[in-house]
Amino acid sequence: MTHHIVVLGAGYAGLAAAKGAARKLRRSDVRITLVNAAGHFVERVRLHQLAAGQRLKELPLDKLLAGTGIELVVARVTAVDAAARTVRVDSAPYAIGYDTLVYALGSAADTVPVPGAAAHASAVATYDDAARLRERTAGAGGQGSLVVTGAGLTGIEAATELAEAYPGLKVQLVTGGELGAGLSERGRRYLRAALARHGVAVREHTRVAEVAAHGLVLADGGEIPADAVVWAAGFRVPDLAREAGFAVDARGLITVDATLRSTSHPEVFAAGDAAAAYGPGGAASRMSCQTGLPMGAYVAGSVAATLTGRTPKPLRLRYVWQNISLGRRDGLTQFTRADDAPRSGILTGRASARFKEAVTRGTVLALRR
Repeated sequence: MTHHIVVLGAGYAGLAAAKGAARKLRRSDVRITLVNAAGHFVERVRLHQLAAGQRLKELPLDKLLAGTGIELVVARVTAVDAAARTVRVDSAPYAIGYDTLVYALGSAADTVPVPGAAAHASAVATYDDAARLRERTAGAGGQGSLVVTGAGLTGIEAATELAEAYPGLKVQLVTGGELGAGLSERGRRYLRAALARHGVAVREHTRVAEVAAHGLVLADGGEIPADAVVWAAGFRVPDLAREAGFAVDARGLITVDATLRSTSHPEVFAAGDAAAAYGPGGAASRMSCQTGLPMGAYVAGSVAATLTGRTPKPLRLRYVWQNISLGRRDGLTQFTRADDAPRSGILTGRASARFKEAVTRGTVLALRR
């Protein structure tokens, strides 16, 4: 009897899981189906470039999957029936049965906690988000004012990329905490200087109470007028896993054991942003391709081991650096310890920009293989 592995999501984690499983399980009794809402792979780490009007390289999934034997279904997942082991999608074939499920549907911008964010703010968390922001900014002729809320990597990269692409655009970056809190002292100094060079005004320790049509309403009663708001203050996962009855944590991430196997449904594995995985010291894994890609590759091995009667070794998440784009010709690479704590060493300027570009291209080359 054929064993059907269904992988949900073709981001870094899902694509690595599907291709890795196909490579490890070259057997006639194993079938692999990859389900994704779009027919192309999205380089999520480049979405700030798309938002700033740059063209991204087309990466059709059918070409990336050529020769693997993986069946591609381009459809949006609407539900998972855990009891029937069936995935529901919004177009033909509408229902896909599975024996093993790899859940890697990723995350989107978290616009839920703050009133008005979903209605009035743009985002750069998905391809469609970034494309809409590109059209909005270009439609305004690159003029006016824009405020980016959230100073994580996504917010910083979006602010600097947009400021560089549109010199006539007044860009502000607002954060509820300290700018660059996860960086070393040298890293924070360089980041502040880079933002100043780009003309990006920074407001720290500023809480947003509401996003309105005219800008931000602050918790202290003040306002920040803006023609456009970009929401980059956190990510959230879809409610599909919770609705399916899978054990999830408070964030809605699937709780997994050390082999990324669901703690409630042993036929389900999770990878990437969807998995409640932990690194050294018990810290929650960072939502990034730096964790998504190795988690996807690991899940492939974990599934293959399970199907061949072997016991997979526990996952060991380790960090090496954080790469931050500061426009096309500048960057900051913060070297880190295995637990993601910053080291004193940094790489900056064009060298950092080239380094990140090499890593990004190398990631796609790895996924091609």
